Amino acid sequence: MIPIRQYWNLLRHYLRPQRARVAVLAILLLSSIALQVANPQVIKRFIDRAVAGEPGLVGLAALFLVVAISHQAFMVTARWLAEHIGWTATNELRRDLAAHVLDLDMGFHKEHSPGELVERIDGDVTALSNFFSQFSVQVLGNLLLLLGVLVLLTRESAVIGLAMTALAIAAFAGMVRMQQIASAWWRDVRARRAEFYGYLGEVVGATEDIRANGADDFIQRRFTEMHRAWLPWEIKGRWGWSVLWGTNIVYFAVGNAAIFALGSWLFNDGRLSLGSVYLVFFYTEMLRPPLDRIRHQMEDMQKAGAAISRVRELFGRETALVDAGTASLPDGPLAIEFDRVDFTYEDGDDDGRRVLHDITVSVAPGRVIGVLGRTGSGKTTMARLLARLYDPERGTVKVGGVAAPEAKLSSLRRRVGMVTQDVQLFHATIRDNLTFFDDSVTDDRLWQVLEELGLADWVRAKPAGLDTVLQAGGGGLSAGEAQLLAFARIFLEDSGLVVLDEASSRLDPATEQLIERAITRLLDDRTGFIIAHRLETVERADDILILEDGRVIEFGSRRELAADPSSRFARLLRAGIEEVLA
Repeated sequence: MIPIRQYWNLLRHYLRPQRARVAVLAILLLSSIALQVANPQVIKRFIDRAVAGEPGLVGLAALFLVVAISHQAFMVTARWLAEHIGWTATNELRRDLAAHVLDLDMGFHKEHSPGELVERIDGDVTALSNFFSQFSVQVLGNLLLLLGVLVLLTRESAVIGLAMTALAIAAFAGMVRMQQIASAWWRDVRARRAEFYGYLGEVVGATEDIRANGADDFIQRRFTEMHRAWLPWEIKGRWGWSVLWGTNIVYFAVGNAAIFALGSWLFNDGRLSLGSVYLVFFYTEMLRPPLDRIRHQMEDMQKAGAAISRVRELFGRETALVDAGTASLPDGPLAIEFDRVDFTYEDGDDDGRRVLHDITVSVAPGRVIGVLGRTGSGKTTMARLLARLYDPERGTVKVGGVAAPEAKLSSLRRRVGMVTQDVQLFHATIRDNLTFFDDSVTDDRLWQVLEELGLADWVRAKPAGLDTVLQAGGGGLSAGEAQLLAFARIFLEDSGLVVLDEASSRLDPATEQLIERAITRLLDDRTGFIIAHRLETVERADDILILEDGRVIEFGSRRELAADPSSRFARLLRAGIEEVLA
């Protein structure tokens, strides 16, 4: 059946703030329908008076014009208001759905590409918006119009009224049945579409690598394969629409033939006047547009049914990171503690694929720990656990003496700042990139932070200062300049723990000195967790942690380890950290 119940269950609370607009829309809609069915009555009287030679034709003609113009005015206003209600409600839905997806754990985001999520959040909700705004006017309104016309036809002639009622019921039942079949087809169409846009997003993001490695032919072949898989489902969905369209033509061909036959018989029998015959014919023709428009909306209903299912599925996805904690992290530098922590990215992996094995590490507040290890040793995973992007499989991660699940997620994320080598920048001003579009942060506060980090002159040198618009992804900025902005973000949050995940591994010479000064200031009176591949960065550390295959190989004071010739760290220093850990 048509998923109206699911639709209203999903959107009813978005409509509550618009109760007044919905009431006005209902009044406009009913008024428009009343005027539309009233005008043929004026024409009937005009014809009957003209045949009988009675006066008052000019007045009836004027009344016809007034009613027709009023009907159009009400209809235009109703359509505008319906669109406004529809877009307002679904924009709120789109915002809530995006917020829900952003709150989901990283495991979910690893399963779904950004392109797929954009299609599901924007594409599916847009289908609902079209369905909602058009449904109120085109479907509900035309159903009411259809009912009104059938009642008036029955008043003129019970035989004709019953015949047209049977025809309308048959036509509507056929459309509903086809809609039931085609909804599943459109659900598959939307799934194929989301898969394709997810792939397209990945291709666009990897353009340089694709060209550099000569993978153009593979990308084109995969592109073609996905379109070939998509096409049959698109044809099925369109075929459902074509069946509805063809069925309506057949119904009304039969209906018109019946009306001509019945009208001629009843007129010759003296039971209908000429005006009544015209009225019956006019009302019969009025049955076609409502059913035709309802048929036209059935395709949107089919798409909406699929979209509703996918939106409900997305809302039903629960994050693995339950935000049930109530504790707030303390002020100042934050202690770090890993207590017998095991971690696996995928459920069901055995110990051979486990990323972290029995990690036990404790760092006092205000100290800086340098984390060393080859790629895949578990360094970045530890950083992600500190920011609670994941929860450990076993063991406990504490920040500031509070177990991560016991802390309010907002408090933990605010007090733990992370900078990676791939800084995310938006197509927006420097101001908005620093504040994440938070208007409550003043320019005075921004300049204070920039001065403190030694970045004020760098920002002033930009064409428009804080109002300089950056390209999405940091186009036009070096990796070091992007990291400078990320450092300033941490200062605005006043983080007590700073996680630098290889943040200095891609510095350009032009900004290296500025970056070094900014890092020094950033780590002042804060706990630091630095994943390092550079000797200069390691020299900042108070403690050293060396990982190998997810296990702690060595942990202790940097000075003590460096002074011990037998330590792994001392051997790394002698051999060259960059060469050994590359």
